Amino acid sequence: MGQTGKGLVEGTVVVIDLDKFEQVVAERGWSEYEPNPATALLTELVKAFTSKWSAYVVYGLDEERGTEEAVIEVPFTEPDELLEDLREIKRRINGLGVGVTIVAVKGYVGLIQRTRNRRAAYKATPTRRYALRLLRNAKRKGGNIIVVA
Repeated sequence: MGQTGKGLVEGTVVVIDLDKFEQVVAERGWSEYEPNPATALLTELVKAFTSKWSAYVVYGLDEERGTEEAVIEVPFTEPDELLEDLREIKRRINGLGVGVTIVAVKGYVGLIQRTRNRRAAYKATPTRRYALRLLRNAKRKGGNIIVVA
């Protein structure tokens, strides 16, 4: 794991996104605008994950409404090192009967720049763009999977 001259370091970008969330909310009568069982749990799981791995949430953590998706950067860490914790996140979310797609991509991280703008969060670096592409492909194939690249 190395460092570049531009403040970027090698690490992992993690994207976590609840599957078919609007459909699940409608079927169960949950609110989209305040934490429901799935978004509240994902909020807590993301907070625990970032604390354990000294990671940074770039986008998505929302304690007021609950977290539906998150973009996380984990410096100096390989995707495989995170796999056990990502499996646990998936297992806990699936325990509520909700699918979740998780992508972990090795690349350069360090442009922390937390944002509320989804586009900026995903487009700021090539690694994040690649993670988004993998996320979309996984969801197109049905989701509820962990993709490591």
